[in-house]
Amino acid sequence: MENILYKKQNNIAYITINRERALNCFNYETLQQLQLITEQIHLDPEVQVVIITGAGEKAFSAGADLKERRTLTETEVRRNVKAIRVVFHAISKLPQPTIAAVNGYAFGGGFELMLACDFSVATRDAKLGLTETSWAIIPGAGGTQRLPRLIGEMKAKELIFTAKKLTAEEALQLGILLQVVEDQKQLLESCEQLALDIMKNGPIAIKQAKYAINQGMNTDLQTGLEIESKAYEITIPTEDRQEALRAFSEKRLPNYKGK
Repeated sequence: MENILYKKQNNIAYITINRERALNCFNYETLQQLQLITEQIHLDPEVQVVIITGAGEKAFSAGADLKERRTLTETEVRRNVKAIRVVFHAISKLPQPTIAAVNGYAFGGGFELMLACDFSVATRDAKLGLTETSWAIIPGAGGTQRLPRLIGEMKAKELIFTAKKLTAEEALQLGILLQVVEDQKQLLESCEQLALDIMKNGPIAIKQAKYAINQGMNTDLQTGLEIESKAYEITIPTEDRQEALRAFSEKRLPNYKGK
């Protein structure tokens, strides 16, 4: 697992794309490793929040590895595109909240990885964009679908059709980023503080809230309300809900167990 670094600490999973010299671009091996780690996290009850970043100080990820692409057959290109689409979809489906810590360039697939996360925080010098049309291709890992849902159809079309590169401040104003910080030290601190603020609350409730929002966003209101109702039902028989009521009565902070 040289291309993807993984550690777990204090119920936070840290994923680092570890190809600094290649601007943390995605080759096939990297995608395979990321898929394995994502599957592991999905099944790990100890992980409550996931933070994803890139190695070094220059890039979160500059997207697909174009040096590798030049050597691939059309069949292998299709294989790679399928692999990146599958793993980013798996990341978007993680039950735990996910935070992209954007520490530099986030172009093409790097931008699409951000879009697959629940939150994105970036350093002020970060540059972002879906630049695929400048390479005579289109975003193939969810960009044409997730960006319009996030910022609206017309603005998404502008960014994709022009392959425009955004500053962090521009991305913040568009609602692509949750926050912009000054440097990498503040970036990690900000992401970890967000994780801690989330983890103060009931783990099962957080997962069910994420499920209800994600599933409901892609349907009509009535169906969304039914999804919410079913998600709420899962929280009712939990020990954590009873613990919340006891803590309120005893005027103390709750001690949630995720049960």
